Amino acid sequence: MCVSYILTEAKPRMVAWCLLTMVSLLLIQATCQPPTPPRAFFVFGDSLVDSGNNNYLATTARADTPPYGLDYPTHRATGRFSNGRNVPDIISEHLGAEPVLPYLSPHLDGDKLLRGANFASAGVGILNDTGVQFANIIRIEKQLRYFSQYQSRLRRLLGSDAAVGRLVNGALVLITLGGNDFVNNYYLVPFSARSREMSLPDYVRFLVAEYAKVLRQLHALGARRVLVTGSGPIGCAPAELALRGSRAGECAAELQRAAALYNPQLVDMIRGLNADLGADVFIAVNAHRMHMDFISDPAAYGFVTSKVACCGQGPYNGVGLCTAASSVCPDRDLYAFWDNFHPTEKANRIIVSQFMDGTQEYMHPLNLTTILAVDAAAAADATFN
Repeated sequence: MCVSYILTEAKPRMVAWCLLTMVSLLLIQATCQPPTPPRAFFVFGDSLVDSGNNNYLATTARADTPPYGLDYPTHRATGRFSNGRNVPDIISEHLGAEPVLPYLSPHLDGDKLLRGANFASAGVGILNDTGVQFANIIRIEKQLRYFSQYQSRLRRLLGSDAAVGRLVNGALVLITLGGNDFVNNYYLVPFSARSREMSLPDYVRFLVAEYAKVLRQLHALGARRVLVTGSGPIGCAPAELALRGSRAGECAAELQRAAALYNPQLVDMIRGLNADLGADVFIAVNAHRMHMDFISDPAAYGFVTSKVACCGQGPYNGVGLCTAASSVCPDRDLYAFWDNFHPTEKANRIIVSQFMDGTQEYMHPLNLTTILAVDAAAAADATFN
């Protein structure tokens, strides 16, 4: 009625009244619409992304005591290997969501299942024999079994396979594996079983082939957008500087060589999988480049050091995990590494900024901002058609 009046009569005061009424009705309609829930998020992998699953396991690979969590909002140790938030937490912020709960948490139930879940477990690798020294950890095969179990729980909540499929297919997935297969397997001890069995190039090819099987299983379980991180600069971690007697903070050359062999083959494998599937399901995340930016030039990112960990003991604070007996730096924002292997929250935020907006050198073929925009547009198109 207002529209026809505006078109035929066009009296200024009535036009203004009609426009104001129309805007008010639109605002009321928008307000009455239920908010779109944040996209579900699933996390798989090792200690870089574990948010507390190992708290519920009898293992030495734990971060559930102070000073871990010193700068987390609760100022309590949560099982994250950080002074504060880890990479999944910060990605969740960009999704407009609360951090997803560890799968083993007793609080992951009811509507909280709709947010997703974190299945990661400190110490694990691509291979089942990686991390055997930590005993009871959730190896990647079991993480995938838990993902299947999660979907059964979700089915009971939502009532149909179709509803579960929509949530899982529409979710974002992060998987971080590989570093432990070098640090805690091939190079764990001199003349390790794996190093006697295979040369490094053969071992790398084996790892990549086994990882391809894991990613295919993830796809079979419904994952359609998967961020796959490569190996970071493992030879530059304070633990390796201490272990290998670095005199001036130079990175361990052999471990850097391993990462240099592994990462390009991982990218090639991901490209091959996407070609087979006919879609950009898997996104290659150049974690090595992301870390090396601030390791190579810490001052450019506001760090005083990228060699010495904030919390620890021994050379470079790189001996053992962070404990109540460790020295702790007063300002965590000045350190790239929190403990012997894991970044500070500030470093994690720098890393996630490249997830979001990085060029194809960092995120191939798409960065996360582009993924979220493309997927939102596709979802809207599907809704209206």
